[in-house]
Amino acid sequence: MRILVTGATGTLGGALVPALVKEGYQVRALSRAKRDSTAHVEWIWGDLVSGKGLDEALREVDAIAHLATSGPRGRGVVDVPGTRMLIAAAHAAGVPHLLFTSVVGSDRAAVGYLAHKLEAERLIAESGLGWTVLRATPFHQSLDRRLKDFSALPALPVDRSLPWQPVHSGEVAARVAGLFAGGPLRTEIEYGGPQVIDTEELVKTWLRARDLRRPCPPVRYPGRLYAAQRAGDLLTDATPKGEITWHDYLFPPPPDPSDDFASEHTASPTSPANQPEYDPDLHVYGGDEGYERPTRG
Repeated sequence: MRILVTGATGTLGGALVPALVKEGYQVRALSRAKRDSTAHVEWIWGDLVSGKGLDEALREVDAIAHLATSGPRGRGVVDVPGTRMLIAAAHAAGVPHLLFTSVVGSDRAAVGYLAHKLEAERLIAESGLGWTVLRATPFHQSLDRRLKDFSALPALPVDRSLPWQPVHSGEVAARVAGLFAGGPLRTEIEYGGPQVIDTEELVKTWLRARDLRRPCPPVRYPGRLYAAQRAGDLLTDATPKGEITWHDYLFPPPPDPSDDFASEHTASPTSPANQPEYDPDLHVYGGDEGYERPTRG
């Protein structure tokens, strides 16, 4: 089976590509930058918004893992128009399965970027394609980067009333890879981290792990999205869950020597997936899901 991955350079894509290869799938990765293919991954140039390159990218593809997103600051430019363009191209190519990664709570709190996610889900469900939607809670890696962005401040204000259920992107990738074996589910499923923690625990554990000291004065974050989070709308009881806690992510045990393919063939140390704080696309498209800033093709 050949699977096309959009958002392959993002946090989840950087984990999913090797996970799919490990499962024996042929992987084709869509990128807006020219990249050299390898023995295991075929990189192909394409643009979800304009549709350029999609016909070639979808040729002889059996399924799509649609991860690309413009993120919270991207105004839905990829999530809605890009998804609409991908659906049309998938119909033309006769692709039987489109798997879309969304966010837990999009159906209960359609606010801001969650509204874009929900609209993309609707487009996919009504597309006539075989489809699956996997909604995940926030990634450990994304929260780590957000806290690092705020660490230059003299204090880190925390809203103790907000619950978080972070999950490791590698575990979400494994869940996504496993869903292709059974074909389209034509439903939405959820996947979250193993525990719920409040903002104070989230921040203070991170400060200890990064050997930083910052006062954490109590505040109440404003806005409808935080109100929904406060009400628990962004949490899930769905099983299975991830197993790596926030503490375990920040204080990992020493790795054992291994010849495991996924550990040897992940993105290079200088790639956006592993060095996202240096990736200019984060500032342009506002997300960590691999939608890259335009380049000339």
